[in-house]
Amino acid sequence: MAGFSLSCVVLLCAVVAQAKPTIRKERVIRDPELSRQAHEDNKSFQYDHEAFLGKEDAKTFDQLTPEESRDRLGKIVDRIDGDGDGYITTAELKDWIKRVQKRYVYENVAKVWTDYDLNKDNRISWDEYKQATYGYYLANPEEFQDDKDQFSFKKMLPRDERRFKAADLNGDMAADKEEFTSFLHPEEFDHMKDIVVQETLEDIDKNGDGHVDEDEYIADMFSHEEGGPEPDWVKTEREQFSDFRDLNKDGKMDKDEIRHWIMPQDYDHAQAEARHLVYESDQDKDQKLTKEEILENWNMFVGSQATNYGEDLTRSHDEL
Repeated sequence: MAGFSLSCVVLLCAVVAQAKPTIRKERVIRDPELSRQAHEDNKSFQYDHEAFLGKEDAKTFDQLTPEESRDRLGKIVDRIDGDGDGYITTAELKDWIKRVQKRYVYENVAKVWTDYDLNKDNRISWDEYKQATYGYYLANPEEFQDDKDQFSFKKMLPRDERRFKAADLNGDMAADKEEFTSFLHPEEFDHMKDIVVQETLEDIDKNGDGHVDEDEYIADMFSHEEGGPEPDWVKTEREQFSDFRDLNKDGKMDKDEIRHWIMPQDYDHAQAEARHLVYESDQDKDQKLTKEEILENWNMFVGSQATNYGEDLTRSHDEL
């Protein structure tokens, strides 16, 4: 059910010669899964550890002594304090937690970065990306005259340029690593959500009327065989469209309804966890944390679980 499972963007192939335009396959975007374990009156900090360090690194917490954990935590705090004012705000913690939970995204960008940064200036210009991804097509258009890929390339080139411009926050048509990450993974960045909605609409709206009707919604996830019956799950999806997708009951979804569908606003886990960490560690109740306050409550943040993360601080994350 391509239109109903968790969101992902089919990434560009790491081999430039085989690079393809970015294509969005799945629709619904959700926060990364954290442990379902609830907070336990500060007796167990497993949920906090997974949120703050990431689920995989949290599994290694027994491998460091308390002294080593505190030392590693201090280095992490310095990274979280983005403005260098000596305080960690709820907003900074929220941004950090979101970054940790989507670390796989940054790791993917690090793997493909050198394939697109052709002049090695630590930035990827639109021309570099276009050449790496569409260069062969642009140089040899005659080879695509009878190929179904011609339509795909003609469609995807302006679409990628539009997405690149949205990711390019300073407008210089050259992406740093954060901007390029938002280009490859727009579903992970708030300022790219409009682009995600627009691309989703364009993918599904086959008659080009600017809306998604029920048949287009179903066709996005199910190819109906001539004369064959619809599976029960498709009938359920038709009911979902009527009851929960078409909010104004006009028989079709507009951009706002598509946004509501693919970006459910059930609960902001990162915001809730950031508030929890501040509340539990804010000794002077000034709504922000000093490094000393965090280190005083180090067990809530990391316990002894920062082993892999500490190594990562000097390895892949410094690359970003």
